Amino acid sequence: MTARKEFDHGLEDLRELLLDMGRKAATALDRSLRALSQLDLEAAKRVIEDDVDLNRLDERVFDLGARLIATQQPVAKDLRRILIAFKISNDLERMGDLSVDVAKVVLRLNGEKLIKPLIDIPRMGEIVQTMIDDAIRAFVTENVDLAYKMAKEDDRVDELYGQILRELFALMAENPATIAQASQLSFVGRFVERIGDYATNIGENVVYLVTGTRPELNA
Repeated sequence: MTARKEFDHGLEDLRELLLDMGRKAATALDRSLRALSQLDLEAAKRVIEDDVDLNRLDERVFDLGARLIATQQPVAKDLRRILIAFKISNDLERMGDLSVDVAKVVLRLNGEKLIKPLIDIPRMGEIVQTMIDDAIRAFVTENVDLAYKMAKEDDRVDELYGQILRELFALMAENPATIAQASQLSFVGRFVERIGDYATNIGENVVYLVTGTRPELNA
């Protein structure tokens, strides 16, 4: 196998690892929010336990990328691909940590009846799951248009988060007994909003990879 073919094979392995991480990050978010909606403590515990899988994949991305740099000595755009793969892997690992934070809220609620039906938080989750998928596809295909699309989706997530906070603050003002749970639900909204920000970070890195300039999609 020529050096170039070996390098290209290594890059493909990196892409596959990141695709796997993206799937696991989106699944963790979906499962944590379902656990919240259903007040399912066992499902929440599984989200926390399974986070180790994302951590291991993050380590594999670093190990493979470091080996490619050491053995192939890539330059220019090839080197950027590897360095950006490191950043994307780190963002995906942090997404998993935030889904764990959602699961921990479920455990803290400990089966307590929800003070309001969850509508906007699951809606945020659906948008963010799509953003995660789009982010990874944008990297794999080096699709700048898809990367920019995520900025608009992130605006929708931010709007929903603001709406959630307003509703929760109104509930707390009406009934101080709701303050503890409303605070926990506001944390969940923040965790999901942050996952959307990490997905948008990936979009910024894709634009940088393709164009050499870094936009501010989170602005």
